[in-house]
Amino acid sequence: MSLSLPTPLVDAAWVADHLDHPDLVILDCRFSLADPELGRRQYQERHLPGAHYLHLNQDLSSPVQTHGGRHPLPDLADLVPKLERCGVRSPKNGPLGPLHPPTAVIVYDDFRGAFASRLWWLLHYLGHDTVAVLQGGYSGWQRAGLPTTTQLPPPSSELFQPRPQKNWVVDHATAEALNQQSGVTLVDARSPERFRGEQEPIDPIAGSIPGAINSFWQQVVDEEGVFLPPANLQAHWAPLDSTEVVMYCGSGVTACVNLLSRVAAGYPMDRLYVGGWSDWCSYL
Repeated sequence: MSLSLPTPLVDAAWVADHLDHPDLVILDCRFSLADPELGRRQYQERHLPGAHYLHLNQDLSSPVQTHGGRHPLPDLADLVPKLERCGVRSPKNGPLGPLHPPTAVIVYDDFRGAFASRLWWLLHYLGHDTVAVLQGGYSGWQRAGLPTTTQLPPPSSELFQPRPQKNWVVDHATAEALNQQSGVTLVDARSPERFRGEQEPIDPIAGSIPGAINSFWQQVVDEEGVFLPPANLQAHWAPLDSTEVVMYCGSGVTACVNLLSRVAAGYPMDRLYVGGWSDWCSYL
């Protein structure tokens, strides 16, 4: 029997109940911008049973260029084989019907869902809709007293066929054009201080895109990495109901938290300016 995910967000108890399901894939994407190898070390020390590791810089992004931001989308020629080795499988149909269902993918991190949301969005962008973020992340799993391991899972040899939703992605020129249109709102997920240009710890220029509004990503998830209930998320995003939304942040990571929160609230997927402020300020 195929495994279906109840919502884009699942709790630790649901994952624990399905750990042994053959169609379940768990992906650990813990990461630290200040120490890029911290997440991998944490994974090697302990992780959820059966979890594979994917690195934000090395797996979920392509190399930085002059433009495009700090975390450009990964090259599919590199990413697809990695997903296949992790066991991510596309559905396959035969002449008499389905031969096998797609794998259900659970993604987690330990930074209030920021990096897990990037992978959640990336899989959706590639046409794989059976993916959810673990509420509370790794720390929530530990708080629940659930098992962890040091054992590394063997590589798989599944077949993943990407179907990129190219209209979901906005580049600098498109963001600039959309920003001039009425009925379109660019939403900046960074902290209010960075949005206002009062501080900038990462990018060379402080500020934000003229005309954008600020909706700090940490407003939709609590300190333990649990997203707010759908009704709260609906209330949070209701002021934007009459506008087309384009999300951005510093480099296409925490904006995905806002994207996930809107989908969890019942909204369709908004477009993402992946390069975000790090790309925009590269043209200034």
